[in-house]
Amino acid sequence: MKELSSIAMGINPSSTMAIDTLFKQMKAEGQNVIGFAAGEPDFDTPDTIKEAAIQAIHDNYTRYTPPSGALDLKQAVCDRMKSDLGVEYTPNQVIVSSGAKHIVYLSLRILVNPGDEVILPTPAWVSYYELIRMVGGVPVLVDATEEENFKLLPEKLEAAITSKTKAIILNNPSNPTGMLYDAAQLKAIADVCVRHDLYIISDEIYYGLVYDGKPFTSVAALGEEVKKRTILINGVSKSYAMTGWRIGYGLAEPNIAKVMSNYISHSTGSPCSISQKAALRGLTAPQEETDAMRDAFQARRDYMVERINAMRGVSCIRPEGAFYIMLNVKEQLGRTICGEKINSDADFATAFLKHGLVALVPGDGFSAPGFVRWSYAASMENIKEGLDRLEKFLAQ
Repeated sequence: MKELSSIAMGINPSSTMAIDTLFKQMKAEGQNVIGFAAGEPDFDTPDTIKEAAIQAIHDNYTRYTPPSGALDLKQAVCDRMKSDLGVEYTPNQVIVSSGAKHIVYLSLRILVNPGDEVILPTPAWVSYYELIRMVGGVPVLVDATEEENFKLLPEKLEAAITSKTKAIILNNPSNPTGMLYDAAQLKAIADVCVRHDLYIISDEIYYGLVYDGKPFTSVAALGEEVKKRTILINGVSKSYAMTGWRIGYGLAEPNIAKVMSNYISHSTGSPCSISQKAALRGLTAPQEETDAMRDAFQARRDYMVERINAMRGVSCIRPEGAFYIMLNVKEQLGRTICGEKINSDADFATAFLKHGLVALVPGDGFSAPGFVRWSYAASMENIKEGLDRLEKFLAQ
């Protein structure tokens, strides 16, 4: 038989999914494991959203919608983005699809020619790197260190740009670091992009989960020259605890939105009609439940940061958004714990899962060697138990 696609064969599986799969296997075997690997809220989808979906079924809203989403949902997206972010779009600039990840893929698909370079600040969500490669692009990794608060410096961005650079992916707040760019930091990066005529793929899926009363600035709000180069990506999965409903959306210039819609029409077709009605309710209903989730995440973050930084041999910096902590385990490298030699963050995560019965994600998948990602999208009870197990594991 003829060989498979070289591009497809070169794509690696998601390391976050791999850890989560192993965790679920151990749990199914009856082991008392606690998982902090998956990137999804532990809260239930709000009842009013579920009721909207049930009503949609009773109303027989079970047929195809327009490929890039129903008009009422597109208008609700525009209204929410204007209210929350101060950015104005019209429905013909909105693309609704089966999750924000698909919007990232579509953005790259319609921007990137084979050989084009896409700048990716690291640490970065594991899928960005592979998504760039899936469309024939070349990922250019630019390290944002812990000493730099995991934020890309404009001078580093400038130095990475070549004649082949087409775009940059920004994730704000960030998965995996939880760091948040303020308006001035974002403008400094955007100015470089405008000067070099780069597209900005801005994944702002965690914008509703920003802590300590800090304001969130969307890159698209920094002026028309920035906005017209930006594909703004968002969705309902994180802020409304709707990961399984699979509704994400992008906002862009009309010509870009049209091409993305064309791709959807020939690939996935329209997103799930029932999920669209549920998302519509989430975006248009009062936001108190979303605010309550954010407050709970902040309390968990505060507890975790205090506990971790009181332990010897590990540390973390305080994330400003999302629901992740990057646990610095560099002092553990070279140790032997529970008979396991720890030469890397992957070794640490494997040993901790095997002997501490706690699932974390190794940092190497995020281009962050020496770190592991700890999600606090888990109950406070499990967080306390997980940190107790970490203390015991480190004492071995």
